[in-house]
Amino acid sequence: MKKLSARRRHPLAAFVVLLLALAATGGLYATLAPGEAKADNSAQSLAIEEGKRLYDVGCATCHGNGGQGSSDGPSLVGVGAAAVDFQVGTGRMPLQQPGPQAEEKPEVYSQEEIDQLAAYIASLGPGASVPEESLYDPAGGDPAQGGELFRTNCSQCHNFSGQGGALTHGKEAPNLHDVDPRYIYEAMLTGPQNMPSFPNTVLTEEDKQDIIAYLNEVNTSSSAHQGGLSLGGYGPVGEGLFAWVAGIGALVACAVWIGARSTKARKS
Repeated sequence: MKKLSARRRHPLAAFVVLLLALAATGGLYATLAPGEAKADNSAQSLAIEEGKRLYDVGCATCHGNGGQGSSDGPSLVGVGAAAVDFQVGTGRMPLQQPGPQAEEKPEVYSQEEIDQLAAYIASLGPGASVPEESLYDPAGGDPAQGGELFRTNCSQCHNFSGQGGALTHGKEAPNLHDVDPRYIYEAMLTGPQNMPSFPNTVLTEEDKQDIIAYLNEVNTSSSAHQGGLSLGGYGPVGEGLFAWVAGIGALVACAVWIGARSTKARKS
């Protein structure tokens, strides 16, 4: 007992205990943590492998074997998982036929396959990742602030209430009614086709959520037709054409009526 007490009072005793504690902690970490990390890495590697298989079959013809792009499709290196989730999830890709822009259509792949494709494309280079649901939940945004942001940044193409409109060379800004909030967020983040991108340095995550909250608000039945008749939602070009035809038609009718009255008055 005297020897044990003497060892406890030794100047190096505390240092030895600290070393033993660190060794035990390191041993536990080495035993437990690598197993979880290996499992995650294995699942990610499998997703990338499956994504590459899907890519080689459905995408490589246009975008190249390694996503480097070709004369038929742009490079996908660095576009990120969010761009893949948007383009494939909305059915715009794979492209049905060449045209001014890719049209929305029923999706070809399941969500699991889309996630695998996104994992493969993300492995080619850094890019925007698929956002968490909390970032695009309309309930977390401010519709009033979102309306100001939308009218400043988006209404020139998508109309003040998100009904869309015509662009140049046969292109169009799509109607945003009933679009999944996730895809609206991803579109702002990645800037698909003719749309400019709005990274977090331009529109913050809160700004994007506010815009989504605004669009959700104007899509409700109580506010869907604020500002008057939407004329079927064809946008400013359709409404302008209607006003032009109706206006010119009314003027022609008035001119014919005046002419008829004048002729009748001269005869009498």
